[in-house]
Amino acid sequence: MIFTNDHGPPHVHVFKAGVEAVIELLPLAIRDNYRMSRAELRGAVDLVAEHHEVLVQAWRQMHGPQ
Repeated sequence: MIFTNDHGPPHVHVFKAGVEAVIELLPLAIRDNYRMSRAELRGAVDLVAEHHEVLVQAWRQMHGPQ
């Protein structure tokens, strides 16, 4: 999820069953982990990597280039 009122640097929030990770897009990196297991975190990073280009474009449409 990208929040429209969020701040830079470009990042996404990934939620699963009450846990969350914040993953920066440029460069792709884990910024925060709120109770995700290592396996869930690995899956979150894989998911963001798989859709990286679309997520970066969406961030730029909402927040402009950064």
